[in-house]
Amino acid sequence: MPESSRWFGLSAVVIVLDYLTKVAVLGAFAPGESRALAPFFNLVLVFNKGAAFSFLATAQGWQTFFFATVAIIASMVISFLIIRNKNKMLFCAGLSLILGGALGNLYDRIVYGQVVDFLDFHAAGWHFPAFNIADSAITVGAGILILESFLQKQPNETKA
Repeated sequence: MPESSRWFGLSAVVIVLDYLTKVAVLGAFAPGESRALAPFFNLVLVFNKGAAFSFLATAQGWQTFFFATVAIIASMVISFLIIRNKNKMLFCAGLSLILGGALGNLYDRIVYGQVVDFLDFHAAGWHFPAFNIADSAITVGAGILILESFLQKQPNETKA
């Protein structure tokens, strides 16, 4: 089994978990419906035509094609990076999570024309924008890449 296949397997796990949770929420909630699970957390069904934090959500419809195109190009670049760097554990783990999240949300954009969000955290009347498993994977993956960048060993500079 090629080393890079484990990283694509991790991406596939993210895609499947994202898909299954969205199917469950779509089957159990009406749009806009919310159910409190804790004093700081609700499940809610909302749709987002934009990107993170509803960026460009109110645009005239072109953003769906735009974000789908960005996801496809990013997925190709990420796949190339995974194959080229398959033995860099943290780097590939971060990329794999981002890839799975990007493809999970891409599926929504293709099938629904928007992304299904359902995790709603709140405190003192303030609500964090609703998000999903794919968004979580992208965020954790980006965090891992940031961490990995600090852990990289720099070659010792020779003193002149």
